[in-house]
Amino acid sequence: MSKQLDKHFIKLMRGLKQCLSRVPRDLTTASLIVLCVLMLRYVGLLQPLELAALDQFFRLRPYEQPDNRITIVAVDEASLRNGFPIPDSIIAELLKKLQANQPRAIGLDIYRDLPSKDGNKILINTYKSMPNLIGTQLLANNQSPHVPPPQGLNSEQVGFNNLLYDIDGKVRRSLLYWHINNIPYESFALKLALLYLKSEQVFPTKAAIDPKYLQLKKAAFIRFQENDGAYVRADARGYQILSNFPKPSCHNFSKDSCPFRKVSMVDVLANKVPKSWIQDRIILIGSTAPSIQDFVFIPYSSDLIKGAKPVPGIEVQAYFVSQLISAALEGRPLLQVWSKFWECLWIFLWSYLGAVTAWRIRHAVSSIVAIFIACSLLFVVAYLTFLSGWWIPLIPSLLAFTGSVIWITNYLAHIQEELKRSKEFLQQVIDTIADPIFVKNEKHQWVVLNEAYCRLIGYPDSLLIEKSEFDFFPKHEAEVFREQDELVFATQKPQENEEEFTDAFGQTHLIATKRSLHKDAAGNFFLVGVIRDITQRKLMEEELKRTAAELFRSNNELKLKEDHLRYLAYHDSLTGLPNRKYFAEQLYESINWAKEKNLLLGLLFIDLDGFKQVNDTLGHEMGDRLLLVVAQRLSNSLRTSDIVARLGGDEFTVILRPIPDVQVAAKVAEKILLNITEPIVFNGSSTKVSASIGISIYPNDSLDTDTLLKQADAAMYRAKHLGKNRIEFA
Repeated sequence: MSKQLDKHFIKLMRGLKQCLSRVPRDLTTASLIVLCVLMLRYVGLLQPLELAALDQFFRLRPYEQPDNRITIVAVDEASLRNGFPIPDSIIAELLKKLQANQPRAIGLDIYRDLPSKDGNKILINTYKSMPNLIGTQLLANNQSPHVPPPQGLNSEQVGFNNLLYDIDGKVRRSLLYWHINNIPYESFALKLALLYLKSEQVFPTKAAIDPKYLQLKKAAFIRFQENDGAYVRADARGYQILSNFPKPSCHNFSKDSCPFRKVSMVDVLANKVPKSWIQDRIILIGSTAPSIQDFVFIPYSSDLIKGAKPVPGIEVQAYFVSQLISAALEGRPLLQVWSKFWECLWIFLWSYLGAVTAWRIRHAVSSIVAIFIACSLLFVVAYLTFLSGWWIPLIPSLLAFTGSVIWITNYLAHIQEELKRSKEFLQQVIDTIADPIFVKNEKHQWVVLNEAYCRLIGYPDSLLIEKSEFDFFPKHEAEVFREQDELVFATQKPQENEEEFTDAFGQTHLIATKRSLHKDAAGNFFLVGVIRDITQRKLMEEELKRTAAELFRSNNELKLKEDHLRYLAYHDSLTGLPNRKYFAEQLYESINWAKEKNLLLGLLFIDLDGFKQVNDTLGHEMGDRLLLVVAQRLSNSLRTSDIVARLGGDEFTVILRPIPDVQVAAKVAEKILLNITEPIVFNGSSTKVSASIGISIYPNDSLDTDTLLKQADAAMYRAKHLGKNRIEFA
C-alpha cells in the first residue's frame, strides 16, 4: 500500500512540475495574444463584428409572450389616400375615437408642428381635452434639425423621439433623458411608460446602486458609457441605455411580422377595431407607409442569409416602451455589460485556454474537435449570459482563443523540428560511448539508443525506438524501471540505483543505472540513463554477505551465552529478583547518584514472619512457591525506579530512589505489609504470612552502604522483637 502511495505521489509531483514548467510559456503566449486582441478592439476594428454577433443573439433568442399592453395605430398607405400630411380634422377625429375607448396612454408619433389644412383649432382643443396624450418632437443634434412639438400640448405632454444610430446605421440604444442648456427633456417612450406605470403606482426614483441612475420599481437603468461593451468612443451624450429588445411572437397579431398588435387608422375611423384592443392600453400612432420612409434598422432587421429588413419608427418606439414597462413591472432583464477589468480577464482566460488546449492535445483530429467544442462552449456561454441580460465579449474571446491555438501550434512545429535535430546529434555522440545508454521522452518512450545498449538487451534499435520497457521486459521489471523514471521526472534530480532485467535470450542481468534529466533548446525534457553491468560484482558481494552472516550468527550466539551467564550471576534463581551482588552494586550507585543530586534514599530490610513454620509444615516446595508470590507482591508494590532484591532465604531488600521525605518510605512500607499479609491459596488451602520491615534513610542515618544496610537490618530485628508485622526506623 505504501509503495502504491509513493508511486501516485511521484506521478503527482511530476505532473505538477510539468505544469509549472509550462506556466511561463502559456502565460506569455496568452498575454501577447490578449494584448493584440485588446489593441484591435480598442481601436474599433472589432466593433462591427461584435455588434453583428449581438444581432444574431437577438435573432436566436426564444420568442416571448406578446405584449398586449401596446397597440399600434398604423398610418399606412390606405390612410394617405387623401394626401399627406393628414388633415388636422382627421387626426382630431382619430384621437377622439381612441379616447372614447379609454386607453391608458396615447402616443402621437407624427410631427404636427404646423397647421395642416383644416381643423387645426379642433385638433388643439382635442389636445387640451386629453391629459393622457403624449406628442413628439425632434431635438437638434449633429444629424437632425430641431422639429418643435405640436401646438396645444404643454411640456409635460411632449417627449423627444431622437434615435441613436451605431456605425452600421442600426439602433441598439435608446435615450431616456437629454439636457439642452440645462433644460431636461424626457424621451417619447419614457413619457408613455411613466404615464402607464403611474396607474400601477410606480414612480421614478433614484437607484439604490447609484443615485445617478433611474429606478422604476424592479429595474435600475444603468447609464451607457462611450466604451461599454463593444463600443469604442461612441456618442454617450444624454441618458442612454442599451436596448434589450423583446422578441414577442407576432403570429397572433398580423401577417406582416409586427410583434405588436397593429390596426389601420382607417379601421379605427370606421369603428372596426374592438374596444378591447384599445381600452387600458398604450396606443401608439405612427407611420408604417413605405412612401413616408420612416424606417430604421434594429438587431432583428439583419439576417445571415436574407437581406436586412427595416422596421417602421413607430415599432421601434413600441420596443422601447415595452422594454421599460416589462423591466419595471416584471423584472425583465435589461442589457448590461461587464467592467473593463472583467472583460479583459474573460478574454485572457480564453486566450490561456487556447494555449493550454493546443499544448496538451497535439493530435490534429483531436485538436480540431477540442477547438470546435471550446468555441461552441464559448458561444453557448455568451448566448446564455445574453439571455440573462449580460453582453459579454464574444468575438475578442474567439480571436484570443484561436490566436493562442495558432501560436502554440506553430511553436510545437518548431519544437518537433528541434527535437529531430537533437535526436540526430545525440545519436552520433552516444554511439561512440562503450557504456549502454538510453534516452527517453516524457512519454517514457525510447527515442535514442546507442549500440552498446542494444547489444546488452539483445534487440535492434529499429524495434525499440518509440516503445517502452513494458513492451520488452517482464512486468515486474518494467514497473521498477517506470517508478525510477517517474522519480527523476518528478524531482529533476539525478538518481542512481541497482536493478535487474531479463534480456532477449532469457538471461538475467544485474545493472546499476544512473538517470538524469536534460532539456534541449526547444524546452523538451529527456531522461538519459547510463548503465553498468554489475552481475559479477553482485555475485561476489553475495558471497561476502553469506560469510559475514555466518560470522554474525557465531558472534550473536556467543553474546547470548554471555548475557545468560551475566543474568545468572546477578539474579536469584528462584524468584528472578536481583541477588545480593546486584543489590550491593545498585545501592552503591544509588548513593553516589543521590549524593550528586542532593536527594534522599530509603533502604528497606524485609524479613518474613512465620516463613519457617510454613516451610516445615507444608514442605520446601510450598515454601518456594510462597517466596515466589511474595517476590511478585513486592514488585507490584513499588515504582519502576525502585529496586527490590532477595538477599537469601526469606530476606528481601528495597531501594527507594529518590524520596521527598521520610514519610514516603513509611507509606511504601505500609503498602508492602498490606500486600504481603493477603492470604495465599495453595491447592485449595489458604495460608498467611506477615513481614517485619526495618528502614534506614540516606543521608540521615548514614553516608556509606554497609552502615546503611546494618542500620536497616537492626531496625528489622527491633520490629520482630516488638511484635512482628510492623515497621521500625533506624
